[in-house]
Amino acid sequence: MSARASLGALLAVQVVSRTGNVVTTVAVPFAVLARGGSATDVGIAAFAATVPIVLGGPFGGALVERVGFVRSSVASDVISGATLLAMPVLAWTVGLPFWALLALVFVSGLFDLPGESARRVLLPGLARAAGVPLERAVGHFEASQRLSVLIGAPVGGLLVAAAGPMAALACTAAAFATAALLAAVLVRQAEGASAEGAGAAPRSGYWQDIAEGFRFCVRDPFFRLVVALVLVTNLLDAARSTTLLPLYADDVLGGAQALGFVSGTFGGAAFLGSVAFGYVAHRVPRRITFVLCFVLAGGPSLLVPALGLGLPWMLAGAAVSGLAAGSLNPILGAVELERIPEHMRARVFGLLGAGSWAGIPIGGLLAGFAADGAGVQATFGVVLVLYTVVTLAPLTGGAWRLMERPAAADRVAA
Repeated sequence: MSARASLGALLAVQVVSRTGNVVTTVAVPFAVLARGGSATDVGIAAFAATVPIVLGGPFGGALVERVGFVRSSVASDVISGATLLAMPVLAWTVGLPFWALLALVFVSGLFDLPGESARRVLLPGLARAAGVPLERAVGHFEASQRLSVLIGAPVGGLLVAAAGPMAALACTAAAFATAALLAAVLVRQAEGASAEGAGAAPRSGYWQDIAEGFRFCVRDPFFRLVVALVLVTNLLDAARSTTLLPLYADDVLGGAQALGFVSGTFGGAAFLGSVAFGYVAHRVPRRITFVLCFVLAGGPSLLVPALGLGLPWMLAGAAVSGLAAGSLNPILGAVELERIPEHMRARVFGLLGAGSWAGIPIGGLLAGFAADGAGVQATFGVVLVLYTVVTLAPLTGGAWRLMERPAAADRVAA
């Protein structure tokens, strides 16, 4: 395969795997509601779906460096598909108690972040071999994630509405199997073409590697700020997407199909934003662009449900927020690849991802309690205010200036 074909194969695996995750996010809340579950039960399921990502990140990165990046990607998707398939099989046969559903959701998400970290480590070498600028390659990688939302959210909503949440989960298992097959057959060739693909042999023991990665994250002044900021915003995003939006869709918008359209609109706009931004990312200042787009990524999509507006307004707000959100991960992804040493990228990606995702399980859970106590619209309003305030933090300067490209950062420091 040519270098560009190998890069395309990697992006295809990312799209299919993440599409499975998105359909799961749509189907699981409605599986809980179909059992007569409450808003709190939906929040508990969201907690069970996201807390394993926080655990899998720090411990999975060093393991990925030992197992191999392609093998880690394949194993992650196989495990996710098998656990999701077990849910409808049990539900249609001996029964699926709530605790068993939570346990399977937990295991399904445990290896998601290590698998994605493995694919991310392959990206820079393939981009260099293909002659693609780093920021553009990162933009395309992030766009592939957004594309998965564009595909997965409407498909998930339609599957739930047409066949029920358990049938949707069975179809999701097939998506994970497809991703594993693509990686095993096509990206296996890409691994040999990438300088990072073979990885660097661990220089010390497993726990020493994890400790080394942790020290790097703690000592880097920029990453400390990034993790703190993204931890809070991801907590608020989780409150919105995993609990509040399904509840709002069920109460106001008409059910799972409307939720799929809203999430798909956000994902489609974010996909377009990521693709477009990839072609101009190397020409614009990072920090100001990051702040502006971060504020817009939350504001419209939170304001509309806080006001209790209907589906057309929800779609418009999701489109504006999605376009703005498309630039965020390409900026952060490029900075990470510039600042993290090649030999420890997998473990640092895992640690940064775990730190950034640490608030997500709490966000979904707290949103369930808040929605039961104060109402869905009022909770959306609180999330809107908090989100807007914290996303202005990079304007304070300091270590946030390290976000700029190395030459620009050096001039600022001088």
